Amino acid sequence: MTPAEIRVEILDILEDISPDEDLNGLDDQKPFRDQLELDSMDFLDIVMELRKRHRVQIPEEDYGNLASMESTVTYLEPKMKDI
Repeated sequence: MTPAEIRVEILDILEDISPDEDLNGLDDQKPFRDQLELDSMDFLDIVMELRKRHRVQIPEEDYGNLASMESTVTYLEPKMKDI
């Protein structure tokens, strides 16, 4: 997947998790938690959806890499390059 495709996939997952959130104005550099009303369970749902949809394994110690859209795409790009 390209970075743009990964971004679209993350937006799709966020939309499923928080359907009432307006994702159009999402700032890719700002942490998700500063922009969206996500709790720790929602964050875990993102990780689980990535595993379910694409079999991407994200170790717990790497969760910090998923703080913002930019860091998430950067982290996932090598893991999802062959998808």
